[in-house]
Amino acid sequence: MNNNKYYIGIDLGTSAVKLLLVDSCGNVIRTESREYPLIFPNPGWSEQRPEEWWSGVKSGLAALLDGIDTSLIEGIGCGGQMHGLVVLDEDDNVIRPAILWNDGRTQAEVDYLNGEIGKDKLSALTANIAFAGFTAPKILWMKNNEPENFAKIKKIMLPKDYINYLLTGVHCCDYSDASGMLTLDVEHKRWSREMLAICGVTEDVMPALYESSDVVGTLLPEIAAELGLPEGIKVVGGAGDNAAAAVGTGIVGEGGCNISLGTSGTVFISSTKFGVDPNNALHAFAHADGGYHLMGCMLSAASCNKWLCEDILGTTDYAGEQRDITDDDLGNNRVFFLPYLMGERSPINDVNARGTFTGMSMDTTRKDMVLAVLEGVAFAIRDSVEVARSLGIKIDRSKICGGGAKSPLWRRIIANVLGISLDIPQTEEGPGYGGAMLAMVGCGRFGSVIEAAEALTGVSATVDPDPEITARYEAKYQIFKKIYPTMKNLFSEMKEETK
Repeated sequence: MNNNKYYIGIDLGTSAVKLLLVDSCGNVIRTESREYPLIFPNPGWSEQRPEEWWSGVKSGLAALLDGIDTSLIEGIGCGGQMHGLVVLDEDDNVIRPAILWNDGRTQAEVDYLNGEIGKDKLSALTANIAFAGFTAPKILWMKNNEPENFAKIKKIMLPKDYINYLLTGVHCCDYSDASGMLTLDVEHKRWSREMLAICGVTEDVMPALYESSDVVGTLLPEIAAELGLPEGIKVVGGAGDNAAAAVGTGIVGEGGCNISLGTSGTVFISSTKFGVDPNNALHAFAHADGGYHLMGCMLSAASCNKWLCEDILGTTDYAGEQRDITDDDLGNNRVFFLPYLMGERSPINDVNARGTFTGMSMDTTRKDMVLAVLEGVAFAIRDSVEVARSLGIKIDRSKICGGGAKSPLWRRIIANVLGISLDIPQTEEGPGYGGAMLAMVGCGRFGSVIEAAEALTGVSATVDPDPEITARYEAKYQIFKKIYPTMKNLFSEMKEETK
């Protein structure tokens, strides 16, 4: 008799959905991905059609499970892009395209929340202040700019929760993802009725709240039939992508750190205790393990390198662009890059900030510019690490994951810019793997998320900093951190000129 079971992890990303089939021992049996487009209706706006997420999930599942004994599948767990506003009408139809995490249209609403409502009050209600990417400013934007659509809202959801709803018929949300809406009382894990009132909505339009490994339901009969799956398969609450990735890399419990180099970049610090950055430069969120975490998020990380290579240099050979960069180049580059291509969240919270190359001269080379982009992202990650250190948090090593982390050079740069050791996870499947692990816990394979992480996550290699390179980067970082304050007012003036 085959006692092995299968679990499906779904990573609903910004550019694609990735699906994993994982066995009871944590082995990744198969992966599938399906891309979908981004929509940019206006400069600084970013949207997607939730229907295209669902099409990608269904198509990907069909391929993922081709030839698999589906009777062995026990559970499904989803990690997904955070903060996106999905609004449904009274028939649960999508009212308008989802407004995504990297959308910058809500500056007026952010100014209203942080200025007129006040940062202290927001932090007291939700443990966070308003950022343009968060969900609450988007709700207010709809109220102010699309009143007819706003009046139709019967349910507000996040991206991965829309997928869970289509699978189960349950309007649900987990605490980690809900934390990024600015409508959750993070400390007490409940919707803040006062914050909802500020947004002009009531609690009945919000989904039910669950822990990430809680079973929210089972597959609807018609969905099970359409997908060719048994009806009893359990679906768990899942998690926001960063919390799911942290689970997948074993960053659970007290004091773990994970750096993610995806489209965005994050520094994720797990804790068993609730805590708030008094300056609100880092987000204070619930974690998928039942605890909490602090997180710094930069809006453009690996996407900066993609932009430079593909859109400017006209190549997809990322490794080729990095091939001639040696250790002697690290910390000796005279060109600096601010990685604020979509504005920035942590720690500066400035939608007007923009990317810049500084320090270029007639002898600046293509290699210098490629290196400057990699270094600029690393310096911006350090900005969030320095905030954590100022709170007394000791960070002397971290896991690192995400597409950008596949670059040995970039890993080496980050290790030296931060002056810490970086551990490369055994399984580098990010949020999808974390989602599958959460499904295992929900199905009883493990007693807790921490137990699952201890059993299934490990380290394949470690990148240690070099004292000489770290010293050179220390000097460069001291220059880098002066560039944005020098440019800040100019960025604002530039924004005014383009209106």
